[in-house]
Parts: sequence; structure tokens; C-alpha cells
Amino acid sequence: MEISAWGAIGGLVVAIILIVFRVVPAYSLIAGAFIGGLLGGADPQTTIKIMISGAQGIIPATMRIVTAGVLVGILIESGATSRIAATIIRWFGSQQALLALAIATMFLTAVGVFIDIAVLTVAPIALEVARETGYSRFAVLFAMIGGGKAGNVISPNPNTIAAAEKFNLELPTLMAANIIPAIIGLAATIIIANQIRRFQKQSVKNPQEKKEENSTVAESKTELPSFGAAIVGPLTAILLLVFRPVSEIFHWSLFQFDPLIALPIGGVVGCLAMGKHRLIGYYMAAGLNRMSGVAILLLGTGTIAGIIGGSTLTLAFQNFLATTGLPGFMLAPISGILMSGATASTTAGTAVAASTFHDTLIVTMGVAPLAAAAMIHAGATVLDHLPHGSFFHVTGGSVGMTLNERLRLIPLETAIGFVLVTVSTLLHGFLFR
Repeated sequence: MEISAWGAIGGLVVAIILIVFRVVPAYSLIAGAFIGGLLGGADPQTTIKIMISGAQGIIPATMRIVTAGVLVGILIESGATSRIAATIIRWFGSQQALLALAIATMFLTAVGVFIDIAVLTVAPIALEVARETGYSRFAVLFAMIGGGKAGNVISPNPNTIAAAEKFNLELPTLMAANIIPAIIGLAATIIIANQIRRFQKQSVKNPQEKKEENSTVAESKTELPSFGAAIVGPLTAILLLVFRPVSEIFHWSLFQFDPLIALPIGGVVGCLAMGKHRLIGYYMAAGLNRMSGVAILLLGTGTIAGIIGGSTLTLAFQNFLATTGLPGFMLAPISGILMSGATASTTAGTAVAASTFHDTLIVTMGVAPLAAAAMIHAGATVLDHLPHGSFFHVTGGSVGMTLNERLRLIPLETAIGFVLVTVSTLLHGFLFR
């Protein structure tokens, strides 16, 4: 049976309310899915069947995300991310500090580190830069978030994996699809960050506190791997992913590395290159801990995606586009934006939108799978930073911002998301149809 559109919307609203009141997001989405099914006219048994079916659809992406934890754990726990960030910032120097912070965060996110972890990694260096240059915390955090968003649309992160899986795409193909939007998003970030710099000043801490913090940073750097060793892991993973389409052309089945295999191999090779093979078990366990929350969250998104997909909401979207005269492919970026706003998460927003609308976009609207996935993915960066999500609080806390200060940043980071999705839509919706 079909669930009413209002039932699906009601389920989303319930999930959002629960998330706002700090209920675990996965449980919030599951509860919202169940209530949405009941509000939409389904009985409890039918609702549960639809929820389970939706969750089953997300399992392949979940498996790939769990194994990606090997690479993520090794990069973070070994200090590779800190070394990469510090090296990039040193290359650019204090004169181009905001550019350096944005590029460092973009690079870390682009090689597979979660955007909030990338910001946390760069934040101590960013605060040190702010004290040296007089830049405000507002400016440096915006530079990191903008760079992270740009890197997020070209990374082998859970959001990209979820979209690639649903649209049956090669992961490197989808990563490459938003390179131009990422570059333009980075440029927009630098322009806006420099404008912020002109109007705001960072309050400098007392000299003794500054000296103590600098000594701590210096001490931690001595334990980090070299830059060359630090980048071996992510480069290996990316090369294996890129090599897969080539091997398919020549039918070299032995070398067709799925992300399920390529990302863990990259992590292990990187660990060996850094000479930390004795800690590989610890790093893998740490990576699994980081990914387990995302995997469980995706199961929750699968349940509500099943309810939305089994409702008349997709038909309501189609009617809305027809009424407004918008082209059918606009369903992709709009759904990505709305679902990221509902879940306050790039990963959950991408997964829900891709799971719910992929058939409508491809079969009904005739949109190419790559174009649809790229636009959904870019759209999911627009509202993923809203206060009912963890990203908002983690990033604000990383630079010691108050709640009011962090709220003031929302319009600017939303603007970067709109730059990404606008450029992606122009490319994949209008130019390369």
C-alpha cells in the first residue's frame, strides 16, 4: 500500500524534533519512520516491513563504509592527518593563512577523513595562526568549513559511497564529477573569508598561555610521521579506486578493486609506510569505532528512506516541479538540500535522497545516474550544518565559539553549499545533459 505524502512529512518532522531534543539520530530516524508510516495510513506490520526493506537497501553502502574505517583510523590515530595539515599550512605561510587552512581541511576531507574530524584536526593549528596573524576565530573556522565542504563532494567519504552505491556508479567517477564545483567552492570560501578578516579581529591570549600552547604543539609534532609517509595511505587508496575502471576495460578482474577492498588496502599500506605496523590492530579498532556510528545512522536513514520511497511524496515533488515549470532534474539538488536540512548531516541527507528518489530521477525524469548522484551529493552540503546536527556543535567547540557566535556562521556556510550545488547543477543539469 502507498503511504500518504503527509504521513512521510510527519515522520520527518518527528525525526527532526527528536534530534533537536538530543535523542540519538539513528533512533530518531527509526522512530520518525515508524510514526510516519502510521500517520500515512499503514498498519504497524506493514510499516515495519517497509522500514526493514529500506534498511536492507542501504546495507551494501554500509559494508563499504565500515571497511573504510581501516583507512580513517590509521590516518587519524597515527597522526598522519595532523602532519598533512601542518605541512600544507607551512607551505603557504602566514600571508596566505586562510587559503592554507581551507586547502588543508579540503585535502583531509578529500582523502576520506570526516569533515568534522578534519576541522578538529586543523583547528589547533588554525587557532595558533589566528593568534599570530590577528585573524578572528570566525574567519578561520569559516575557512576550514568551506574547505571541508569543497573536499567533501570529491571524497571517498560515506556520503559519496552511499550515493555511488544507490546509482550503481564507480566511486572515483562520482568523486570526479564535482571537482569543478569543489574548486569554485574553495575560491568562494577564500573570497568570503578574506572579507571577514577585514572586519574582525581575534583576541590574543596572554603571552604565558600562548607560550604553553605553542610548546604543546611543538611537542606533539615530534611524534608525527613524515609528510611523505603520511600521504602514502590515501594516495594508494585513491590510485586503486581510479585503476578499477581501467582494469574493467581490459577485463583484468583480479585488479578491479572495489572500495570495500581499496580503502582498507590503502590504510594498511600507509601504516606500513609510517613504520607503525605494530599498532595496526589498535588503529583498525579505532577506525571501526568511528565508523560504527555512521553505519548505524545509515540503517536509521534507510528506514525513513523506505517510508518516503513508499509514499506519494515523490509524486508530490514531481507535481511541484511540473507546476513551477522547473526541469525534472531539479529534483536531485532540491532533494539533497531538503534531506540534509532534515537530518543535519551530509551522509544521512545524501543517503535518504539517493535511496528515495533514484528510481524517480532515472526512470521517470530520465536523468543520467551520474548527474543525479552528483547533484544530490552537492545539495546535501547546503544545510548539513544546522544546529540539530553534531557538526554544528563539534566545529564551534573546536575553536571555542559560543552558541551565538556559531549561529552567525550559518548563513555564510550555507552560501558555500549553495555555490557547490549551483555549479554542480549548471554542469550536470544544463551543460552536460
